[in-house]
Amino acid sequence: MIISKTRKNHIDMATLIVVLVLMVFSVGVVYSASSTWAQEHVGESGRLLGNHALKVLIGFFVLFTTMQVDYKILKKISKPVLLVVIVLLVLTLVLGVVSKGAARWIQYGFIGFQPAEFARLALLMHLAALIVRKQELVRDFSTGFVPLLFWIAVVAGLVLLQPAFSTGAMLVVVSFIVLFIGGVRWKHLLLTLSTVIPVLLAYMVSAEYRMRRVMSFVDSVVGGNDRMNHQVWQGILGFANGGLLGLGPGGSKQRELYLPESFGDFVFSIIGEEYGLIGTLAVLTLFVIFLFRGLAIARHARDDFGRLLAIGITTSVTLYAFVNAGVTLGILPTTGLPLPFISYGGSSMLVSCIMVGILLNISAQTDMHPRLAAEVGDVRPLSPRQQPDPVVGKVY
Repeated sequence: MIISKTRKNHIDMATLIVVLVLMVFSVGVVYSASSTWAQEHVGESGRLLGNHALKVLIGFFVLFTTMQVDYKILKKISKPVLLVVIVLLVLTLVLGVVSKGAARWIQYGFIGFQPAEFARLALLMHLAALIVRKQELVRDFSTGFVPLLFWIAVVAGLVLLQPAFSTGAMLVVVSFIVLFIGGVRWKHLLLTLSTVIPVLLAYMVSAEYRMRRVMSFVDSVVGGNDRMNHQVWQGILGFANGGLLGLGPGGSKQRELYLPESFGDFVFSIIGEEYGLIGTLAVLTLFVIFLFRGLAIARHARDDFGRLLAIGITTSVTLYAFVNAGVTLGILPTTGLPLPFISYGGSSMLVSCIMVGILLNISAQTDMHPRLAAEVGDVRPLSPRQQPDPVVGKVY
């Protein structure tokens, strides 16, 4: 079902503009951050620029295409989509391309992607759909909460086995936010967290490289900069070099092979070096605007499925952004989370654009614009919690 032309005209323009600005801005940032590395490793300074620009163009197309599709269709296909993603996660463990000690990629010819990124959206869709179908049953531990927890455990567990701790942990955090907003009893969530948190902590320190990251962060807090992780220290030097106004586009010194992942997970440091404190605050402000607009869309959503999906998408994108910024500033342990819409990487860009397209479609069917809503004769329906549902009690 495609949304009507009348409604298509009142998508939330603030959200769309914020995302488009970030994506366009990313092209110049990634080129500056990657040029030295590309020249050194592939003999062509603009190689990653071309790849990233193509991904941004594909992202534009995916965003505007997804924006036209009625989000309510996702409720009907959420389970098949999640099952496909689970199969892909299993295949990743068996046949995935191993990089930096982890199997996170599926490669087919020249096409490569990370199923864990798609798991973010697929899990959100199915959790929102299940909560709506089960209605008040979500407040019952055995018939409501446990089935929801089952899907979270399966998806997050497969991601953690890759291993991808930060992605798996974020899946759990965002999922629990959706469950809480969806009406799950807080005592059930706290009971589960009392088990999940120790398990995640034990998993985090079970591998030597993860343990080194944790100890490096603790040492930096206790012992100061002289004990800081090399990558984090180089990132902080980038912010220091940038000062208030920055060195200007292309002026980064840290990109000269000093800062690993300068065009990926630590691209925010290059922004700080080239655009200064003003530039980093501007980027963070755009994500804050995205957060508040996303929550407004959720508040005005015309059904519970749209509301939960909007909250899940908004929190997922903004948490990724602020955790990434916190890592580059040295106030959080090092993770592998990208900066949405900016970091180099096709899977993250594609999934983020799909999420925003869905969010904008939800906004196009809200009552945020009363005049336009009245023109098409909109009457906000009762929430599924207020009317009978023929599939209530369905477990999966």
